[in-house]
Amino acid sequence: MPNKLNETPLRRRALLPLWIKIFLWIFMVLGFIAPLGLLFGLLGMGFNLSLYGLETTNALSVIGLLILLLFAIKSAVSFGLWLEKEWAVNLAIIDASFGIIVCLFVLIFPLLVENSDIGFSIRLELVALVPYLQKMMNIKQDWLDRVAKN
Repeated sequence: MPNKLNETPLRRRALLPLWIKIFLWIFMVLGFIAPLGLLFGLLGMGFNLSLYGLETTNALSVIGLLILLLFAIKSAVSFGLWLEKEWAVNLAIIDASFGIIVCLFVLIFPLLVENSDIGFSIRLELVALVPYLQKMMNIKQDWLDRVAKN
C-alpha cells in the first residue's frame, strides 16, 4: 500500500503534449512583441499583423486591434498554461473556440459576398486549433483536479 505522504502529485504541465508546449512558447514570445505593433501604429508607422487569415499593416485599424487582442489572449493563455493556473484551461477552450470561429468566418465570408476584397483561402490553422480544442476539453477535469506546483 503506497504512502500518501510520499506521493508527488503530477504537474498540470505534464498533461500538455509537446506540440502544445512549443506553441505556448511561440505565443509567449509573440505576446511580448505584439505591443510593438500598437506602438508603431501610434507613431503612424506600418506594422504587418496576421492571424487566422486576418491581415493588416495598420495596427490601429479594427482588424489590427482585433489581431492584437487575439495575440494578447493567446499570450495570456500561454502564460496561464505554462504557470499551471487553474483558469488557464477554461480560457484555452474559449481561445480555441473563438479561433475556429474566426478561421471559418474568413474561410466562408468570400463565398457569401460577391465583391469581397478577401480572397478564398483554406485556413491551415484549423489543423492545429481543432486538436488543441479537443485536448483542452479532454484534460480540463484532470487539470482542475491537480494542484499547481507554484
